[in-house]
Amino acid sequence: MAFARTLTRIKPFRLSIILAFITALTVAACNPANFHTQAARVPQLITSILSDPKTFNLALSQESPNIFGLTYEGLINQNPITAKIEPALAQSWQISADKLKFVFTLRKGLKWSDGQPLTADDVVFTYNDIYFNPAIPTDVKDTFRIGTSRKLPTVKKLDERRVEFTLPEPFRPFLLNTGTAILPAHALRQYVEQKDTEGKPIFLQKWGVDTPPDQIIVNGPYKLERYDTGQRVIFRRNPYYWRKDTSGHPQPYIERIIWEIVESTDTSLLQFRSGSLDSVGVSPDYFSLLKKQEKQGNFKIYGKEPASGTTFIVFNLNKGKRDGKPLVDPVKSRWFNTLEFRQAVAYAIDRQTMINNTFRGLGEPQNSPISVQSPYYLSPKQGLKSYDYNPNKAKELLLKAGFSYNSQGQLQDAQGNRVRFTLLTNAGNKIREAMGSQIKRDLAKIGITVDFTPIAWNTYTDKLSNSLDWEAALLGLTGGLEPNDGANVWAPEGGLHMFNQKPQPGQKPIQGWEVSSWEKKIGELYVQAARELDETKVKALYAETQRLAQEYLPFIYLVNQLSMTAVRNRFANIQYSALGGAFWNIHEIKVTDI
Repeated sequence: MAFARTLTRIKPFRLSIILAFITALTVAACNPANFHTQAARVPQLITSILSDPKTFNLALSQESPNIFGLTYEGLINQNPITAKIEPALAQSWQISADKLKFVFTLRKGLKWSDGQPLTADDVVFTYNDIYFNPAIPTDVKDTFRIGTSRKLPTVKKLDERRVEFTLPEPFRPFLLNTGTAILPAHALRQYVEQKDTEGKPIFLQKWGVDTPPDQIIVNGPYKLERYDTGQRVIFRRNPYYWRKDTSGHPQPYIERIIWEIVESTDTSLLQFRSGSLDSVGVSPDYFSLLKKQEKQGNFKIYGKEPASGTTFIVFNLNKGKRDGKPLVDPVKSRWFNTLEFRQAVAYAIDRQTMINNTFRGLGEPQNSPISVQSPYYLSPKQGLKSYDYNPNKAKELLLKAGFSYNSQGQLQDAQGNRVRFTLLTNAGNKIREAMGSQIKRDLAKIGITVDFTPIAWNTYTDKLSNSLDWEAALLGLTGGLEPNDGANVWAPEGGLHMFNQKPQPGQKPIQGWEVSSWEKKIGELYVQAARELDETKVKALYAETQRLAQEYLPFIYLVNQLSMTAVRNRFANIQYSALGGAFWNIHEIKVTDI
């Protein structure tokens, strides 16, 4: 699983032989088909996720898995195949000649899942009271900050169906950003207005995963029907969803979606092969096995194209303190903040062996933070720096930076401290666990000891984004066509600026937080690219951000695996896209037999 790069345009990781029998019994006992009754047979889709959702509050979510791709929509949508912007809750929009005013007209008769009308008041409330509210720490805010002033658009209601956004200056990604989900004013306004004893909106405490599903009001194709912690999430078709097909039939066609919570990709594979799951992500280590079984298992593997996300190692470069205590051990912080150290680590990782072994050849080296599908992607062939495996070069860089080797070949710093750090990742993701194990072996070859530690997803994300109690991490970010979706990663004050995280609203302050010159420069380039309307100049600006990212390595990029999903043949209208997956057009997908 990966952190979601932004909420804009809400999108939808081996068991030994001795455990196989026990697992088979578990799979049978938890088989979703076992809680069908004959009367309850409806068109449904059963798939799996690796961990429980962390929140049902969309504005506060940073993680995947989350429910929001099924439960919410925004004013527009971007087709992941054609890249065209298409109407969603808004049936149309008008843009002023100076590109400073955008007027959206909502569809007639829109309703929330509780039957209440969805109007311009909801749009204004969503932006002004939630996303643009300084007291609410939402990453959406970062994608809407405009220019060097970092001002936000103003939003006002013109009438029940029309909303006007006014920008302080032209902002190229603005229209695309309005795919951000619209939230229900009638259900949430009271929580935004009410404050707790610390003066914070009680909204920050609402719609957690303990909220009864019928209280979660949505506007997307599905509503939350049931959540059993550690077991499953069940969605039911939203009867008030606005879409209809050309014959006037309500969409979506699938009545129920079930997410089984399966904390191991191996177990997900067993469930899919046994027929318990209708779809499963195809990791490279499963591809050959599943490919041979396509016909027998009555399924098809879609994709085999480069994934849109990124996978990387990141060091905690934060030099600050909380309550007088350094976030990172000062000795290790000096290592991590030494450029030659990060570059040495990059040279020491054998990506090609990782591709050949862990990815079974179904991947390619990754060098850029921008998705390969994006028109702004810069490849090594176009001059982007890459770090091909070169342990000798790694050692040269370390010696140049003042490190040395003791008689046992162990790396030590100038003060004689042995170089050793903890690398975290999320447990249950077998590909990540294999990558981490190889990284540990690779770095041992240059004298670095890595304590590789997979941990539970929720604990992991809390360390990365809240307590900031971590040294190095192996994880990923989702991607897309528009680099500005990553503004919350690259802006120094951004909510996902994880390598040097500034405290977010509601978090404990950090003393001595510093921003490096290259870090500040990348943030400035993102601002310039968002305000630039000349595409040639936009490409040049984003090319420079990629060059700086690869030179200074806040993220050490690893492998871009091929994106693949296996889906049962009884599902029609699958239009696979690495950007949107197999079910991005869930409203159009039909079950041909029940």
